[in-house]
Amino acid sequence: MSSLVLENFSDYSQRMSDHHIEQVRHFNRDISRRIGALEESYLARGRPLGEARLIWEIGAAGEIEIRALREKLGLDSGYVSRLLRKLEKHGLVENRQSDTDARSRTVRLSRKGKAEFAAYDAMSDRLAEAMLGSLDDGGRAKLAAAMARVESLLRSAQVTLEDVPADCADAETCLNAYFAELDARFANGFDPHAGSDAEEGAALPVMERFVVARFEGRATGCGMVLELEPGIAEIKRVWIAPELRGAGVASRIMDHLEARARVDGYRLVRLDTNGTLTEAQAMYRKRGYREIPRYNANPFAEHWFEKEL
Repeated sequence: MSSLVLENFSDYSQRMSDHHIEQVRHFNRDISRRIGALEESYLARGRPLGEARLIWEIGAAGEIEIRALREKLGLDSGYVSRLLRKLEKHGLVENRQSDTDARSRTVRLSRKGKAEFAAYDAMSDRLAEAMLGSLDDGGRAKLAAAMARVESLLRSAQVTLEDVPADCADAETCLNAYFAELDARFANGFDPHAGSDAEEGAALPVMERFVVARFEGRATGCGMVLELEPGIAEIKRVWIAPELRGAGVASRIMDHLEARARVDGYRLVRLDTNGTLTEAQAMYRKRGYREIPRYNANPFAEHWFEKEL
């Protein structure tokens, strides 16, 4: 790790509340004890939590690439390989070459592994019931809602942002998902090429930045900023996968894009949106954007905003 990263992490840590840090540590200690993570035999099935978790993830997926499994759990490749070898030795998993990529391997549960998956599934339900059992209906609802919120925020904390070329595979993946969602939500569908200001053979924008958000190794969000005219940039294509919404990831992307525009010397940033996207409008207003008259020929835009940087 570079000294710059260490310095930035140190500065960030100093801005955190000591109370918040201690609360997170206390929560981690408490929940690890309550779910049995400290036990040598998780849920009394004869294996530790790490092996049990692999059985669960493989069983839930049906069949999964080992690389994807490793990225999803955020584990070292060597450690995952050792766990899989042990499970394979006990006849619980089957490891084979991928049908779609000769360079990768997939893993799935054997018949014995599927029986073990079912046992873990049933016992996990009983563990959850035991955690909720002493609460009344109101307390159970509150605990479940709080857990959902914690899970959402923890997912957001795991999202990373990276500047990438606008024509890379991850950018294309996000844009295709974004366009498909707009096509489904707009009453008359959506065509990303309709009303484009760019003419064939026109020069590329003086400035164009594209950012991809990644979660568990997958591209799950995006956004771009480009020059609209000298001194004015435009933010476009801000999208987040449904699984990450409501936890501030879109605001992080907006922060990133606005910072890029500011560093590149732009004093003003603009954007447009459709009236159907009420959540986007609410976010823009909350971030200090003010509504302005139409500034482009986008046939799907119904609201136009700008903000001084």
